[in-house]
Amino acid sequence: MKKQFLFPLALLSLLAGTSRAQLRVSDNQRYLQTADGKPFFWLGDTAWELFHRLNREEADRYLKNRADKGFTVIQAVALAELDGLDTPNPYGDKPLLNNDPTKPNEAYFRHVDYIIDKAAELGLYIGLLPTWGDKVFKDRWGKGPEIFTTASAQAYGQWLGARYKNRKNVIWIIGGDRNPRHDADVAVWRAMAAGVVAGVGGQDKALMTFHPQPNGLEDAGSAKWFHQDAWLDFNMFQTGHCRENNVWDRIQVAYNKVPTKPVLDGETLYEDHPVCFNAKDLGTSSAFDIRKHAYLDVFAGALGHTYGCHDIWQMYAPGREPVNGPNHYWYDALDLPGASQMKYLRRLMESRPMLDRVPDQSLITDARHEHDRTQATRGKDYLMVYSSEGKPFTVNLGKISGSTLKGTWYNPRTGEAKDAGTSPNQGQKLFSPPSQGYGQDWVLLLDDAAKGYPLP
Repeated sequence: MKKQFLFPLALLSLLAGTSRAQLRVSDNQRYLQTADGKPFFWLGDTAWELFHRLNREEADRYLKNRADKGFTVIQAVALAELDGLDTPNPYGDKPLLNNDPTKPNEAYFRHVDYIIDKAAELGLYIGLLPTWGDKVFKDRWGKGPEIFTTASAQAYGQWLGARYKNRKNVIWIIGGDRNPRHDADVAVWRAMAAGVVAGVGGQDKALMTFHPQPNGLEDAGSAKWFHQDAWLDFNMFQTGHCRENNVWDRIQVAYNKVPTKPVLDGETLYEDHPVCFNAKDLGTSSAFDIRKHAYLDVFAGALGHTYGCHDIWQMYAPGREPVNGPNHYWYDALDLPGASQMKYLRRLMESRPMLDRVPDQSLITDARHEHDRTQATRGKDYLMVYSSEGKPFTVNLGKISGSTLKGTWYNPRTGEAKDAGTSPNQGQKLFSPPSQGYGQDWVLLLDDAAKGYPLP
């Protein structure tokens, strides 16, 4: 590496006493956990323009709101999508000097430092994208400009890795809403990943994935290009902004790939988004749309889930040009119902042993499809069934431990738990959720009664 690529880290502060535990892939290669073995549930939010558009007071407000709501990961981009190279941040700083990836602007990245450190203070991880994909190629949209070669991508990745190697709350996300067109694009992303690995001091110090555009079912998101790469610790999808996208099938394709790697839906239908970009005919997405995607993702085997809000990803505010017609300013959208309900998913999943959980549709006799999907998952001594419209379903019992099962109905809208009686752990049993219809989603939780698990 030439000397000009080894940038000084003057004024770089260390995390001040509140560093998060480094994350790693679990031993069974299905989930994430902390270095000391505690399971980690990824509850993400897409705040792509966080570094670029918010000042420090605004970033504080946003991050505290997300921490209070139980989010664990904030996904944000250093070289942002919305003219991120040529429109400066609120302090008048652009990220690069002369749009040269080998010449980062120290002032801009001091602001990034501040936000990453503030997130750590609040118990949040940052899913850090070094760049949005239009800086590699613009495709049909995107401001660009295209600035990366393999050499500059590796240099920039190494500079970022070295800068943030002591921030234990950083998760690396290569890519940024672009699918490689050919081997040359693949080489640029691989070079950037290699640079990050070199900068942090080794593969074991960089938890990393790749954020693509939506792609084919069998392509399995990031796995299409990078599944065999050592730097890709877990696969990520983008399933897009339509209501029906068979998320369970997409998760399963990646889940079943060899070698085994965890999988995450890193961008799905945003709350308050024009459904399929067609608000006139399909309306905007609701909290129910958001809940359904989240529970179907996780019950199908995902390591967690990333929520998103159309108003917040772009940090829409007065004086800013809207992208695809947001309905609220970002600060007014912080408390939309879907965002507030995500904590109930996390609470449910963390209430039972997470690391031995597997997807298992053989637990139910009728999975259904599309709008009224039913999805099942289980551990060794518990099982859960999500019914997206409260339709009755039959459970095939005897697949977990225990002679007697204790039942609970869990409401994804409110987090309330209701007793569902006990059942012998054998044969089949029909269960009817407390309410039925559009937006009336429920989870049935069946525990080995001898375990004495508390209500979620």
